Amino acid sequence: MIEPFNDEYFMKKAFSEALLAYDKGEVPVGAVIVSEGKIIARAHNLTETLNDVTAHAEMQAITAAANLMGGKYLNNCTLYVTLEPCTMCAGALGWAQIKKVVFGASDEKRGYRKFAKNVLHPKTEIVGGVLEIECSELMQDFFKQKR
Repeated sequence: MIEPFNDEYFMKKAFSEALLAYDKGEVPVGAVIVSEGKIIARAHNLTETLNDVTAHAEMQAITAAANLMGGKYLNNCTLYVTLEPCTMCAGALGWAQIKKVVFGASDEKRGYRKFAKNVLHPKTEIVGGVLEIECSELMQDFFKQKR
């Protein structure tokens, strides 16, 4: 039996958020945070809209989830994000003690694994490459249009 609420299912929800960012002219990164099989936060990049370099999808999702949960720790939550988190976002996820991070495309230039492999909480599970092709193609298409 196929589990309907698996990593691919939730990554598709994050991808929908990335499409919203794309439509707004934002770098197309989307994120959702899941707790007990339910999405508790949805977000996408808003750096251009808010004129704020810290308004990454992950940061927006962390804030929304923490507000909903009533605390700063997300140790029973999973983040699904279409692009490997940067060092800033990975640091915030480490402080939030997130249980699991699932990302789509790797970020060879700015991903946390290039600069700070150990920034996440030691107990955080990491899964990469979920819908990697779709996530990568969206990013490539976005930047082709910008050039």
